[in-house]
Amino acid sequence: MGKYFGTDGFRGEANVDLTVEHAYEVGRFLGWYYGQKNPSGRCRVVIGKDTRRSSYMFEYSLVAGLTASGADAFLLHVTTTPSVSYVVRSEGFDCGIMISASHNPFYDNGIKVINGNGEKLEESVITEIEDYLDKKTGPLPLALRENIGRTTDFAAGRNRYIGYLISIATRSFKNMKVALDCANGSASAIAKNVFDALGAETHVINMEPNGLNINTNCGSTHIENLQKFVVETGCDVGFAYDGDADRCLAVDAKGNLVDGDVIMYICGKYMKEQGMLPHNTVVTTIMSNFGLYKAFDREGIRYEKTAVGDKYVYENMAANGHGLGGEQSGHIIFSKHATTGDGILTSLKVMEVILEKKQPLEKLASEVEIYPQVLKNVRVKDKKAAQDDEAVQAEVKKCADRLGDDGRILLRQSGTEPVVRVMAEAPTKELCESCVDEIIEVMKERGHVIA
Repeated sequence: MGKYFGTDGFRGEANVDLTVEHAYEVGRFLGWYYGQKNPSGRCRVVIGKDTRRSSYMFEYSLVAGLTASGADAFLLHVTTTPSVSYVVRSEGFDCGIMISASHNPFYDNGIKVINGNGEKLEESVITEIEDYLDKKTGPLPLALRENIGRTTDFAAGRNRYIGYLISIATRSFKNMKVALDCANGSASAIAKNVFDALGAETHVINMEPNGLNINTNCGSTHIENLQKFVVETGCDVGFAYDGDADRCLAVDAKGNLVDGDVIMYICGKYMKEQGMLPHNTVVTTIMSNFGLYKAFDREGIRYEKTAVGDKYVYENMAANGHGLGGEQSGHIIFSKHATTGDGILTSLKVMEVILEKKQPLEKLASEVEIYPQVLKNVRVKDKKAAQDDEAVQAEVKKCADRLGDDGRILLRQSGTEPVVRVMAEAPTKELCESCVDEIIEVMKERGHVIA
């Protein structure tokens, strides 16, 4: 990760960590960079945004930078991150930009850059952007006269994405009562249209964004609201999205949470049965629940593990030709249809399994036994030294031996904080707590922990 860009774009508090000057400079660089690569000398960039108050501010700053470098900017307005990815690759844009801080609170924002293939931007280009932001490279030329870029309203692109989602569904949703939690975010502009068009009786909560209420006690980060709503309204199933709708969590008719791990199992097993699971493999991250792997083993489904982040999941999928991957948090990637996590697409794929197998979500999800998990963040003086300490590793091995085949221990350094995350999964929460606390105690004894 770089100084400004992490695994999911340039993110921080608006006008504190991420400023309009940053956005303008990013626009200037992207307009110049892709203009150099386009034979015409002029590039086309599509921009989407979520519903945060600051998204409009950053949109105008990016447009100013792009057009000043001679690029043409096409505005999707409020839309989802996966829709920007879809429009880039289907409409031949040089790149795309999504203005969003995903599941973060409203006062944060971010700039996600998507390359011409609809994928997250290459690290090599991110490095060049960061060098430009840090004034390590010279000034860029300004476009003059007729070479100055133009801005075009491109809401039609969002409508084409809606049509694309509708075309993916294999059956009508008629007689299905579906609840959607749009998190007062990007899904508010799209999700209900899709489910209504497919014939569902759609009940929606949190789709009245005001710029300040995105992700506030709603959406996939506060699933308890949808759980209560599904039970109270007698819905067959519910889906919750995050601010930019690249995540999806589900709720069954009894109000039980069905997280990203269980969604991957449900869809992976179905795809295998249909002969549509390439290499019989699902790509997960190291944070997926131990119970998911036990269920995959039982069904004879192979799996691979990547570092945390849907970026790494997709890189593995693209390199190895896998068709399904994702994270416990609900970033699910169906590579036949998308190059990024897509919450609405994920909900359509879950609906497909429910309808094709004629089984309620509760029954489909019951095949996975989610193991209790305890995760504690330990602030340390030196992350690598704390994690690699021989005494700490000896305690990790001791706990792992105690768990055997019925659990696991994981130590992971935070990418943004002076923190080592200690996680245990086991048949009981008490056993998880015991293992985690024993490891942390050794870290304290060895002088790694910040008091």
